[in-house]
Amino acid sequence: MVQLDWSNLKFGYIPTNYNVRCYYRNGKWGEIEVSSETTINIHMAATCLHYGQEAFEGLKAHGCKDGKVRIFRMRANAERLQSTCRGILMPEVPTELFEEMVTKVVKLNREFVPPYGHDASLYIRPLLIGTSAQVGVHPASEYLFIIFVTPVGPYFKGGFASSNYVIIREYDRAAPLGTGRYKVGGNYAASLAANKIAHDKGYSCEFYLDAKEKKYIDECGAANFFGIKNNTYITPKSSSVLPSITNNSLQQIARDMGMKVEVRPIPEEELSTFEEAGACGTAAVISPIEKIDDLENGKSYVISKDGKPGPWSTKLYNHLRKIQLGEEPDVHNWVTVLD
Repeated sequence: MVQLDWSNLKFGYIPTNYNVRCYYRNGKWGEIEVSSETTINIHMAATCLHYGQEAFEGLKAHGCKDGKVRIFRMRANAERLQSTCRGILMPEVPTELFEEMVTKVVKLNREFVPPYGHDASLYIRPLLIGTSAQVGVHPASEYLFIIFVTPVGPYFKGGFASSNYVIIREYDRAAPLGTGRYKVGGNYAASLAANKIAHDKGYSCEFYLDAKEKKYIDECGAANFFGIKNNTYITPKSSSVLPSITNNSLQQIARDMGMKVEVRPIPEEELSTFEEAGACGTAAVISPIEKIDDLENGKSYVISKDGKPGPWSTKLYNHLRKIQLGEEPDVHNWVTVLD
């Protein structure tokens, strides 16, 4: 195993030994290639550079107590990438190819999987880009699918700890009938300015309302939102929100724990009624929310009175993490185990 300070890893890029690649040419996918190169040689007129024909995913592999490595919800990530491909007219990566490449790249870089007992994991980044030269706005004819991995620590510095958010109205991350439901880079570029404003004001992240009416909750930065009250897990129904695999997992765990689950529009005013709330996604799993400030209207929605994660959020977080680490039964077949 490589010698890294596993307990103090940041959520950033650390070089590993190999990545895996597959090219789409002449209407079909080729063979899987293993590469130690960290750069890509593409044409200057590639559609990914000019017209945003690119999509990516994010999932994790975890080093476990029994010495095995577990990959969480690999198939769900393949299916979400396929949805994105349909949305921006790229060839779908077959589930079998996606799973084979993920498994292969994790095995090739197994020494970079953080050992059990550290708040760290091996982050897996599949990337699909249009590579053929194109000056007019049309889909590419050739594509590259590449997966690299890197060991990461917690997304937020404090790990599983409460954070403060601020509502930003002057920017929208995605439009209702746009690409918000797909995992494309343009959505993240659209969030950079609002994110900087939030950080400059001393907040962990920005908080978006719906682009059409500025009335309903959309997302917490690049993460999904959930609120909890009256034994109910509530998360927004919105066509501009990425369908988070973590959110989907938490909804199922909430049901398993006897909670009700509601997926519906959530007006901003309802924030004052939640007993707990959080942002959820692959990177942070759950980032509990302490408060959400609406500076424009002089409001502050204080959700965690003591500044600590709530009991339901803690239960959901711990249960999901135990499934990922093989310490709870995988009743929904979410985990792929590598010996």
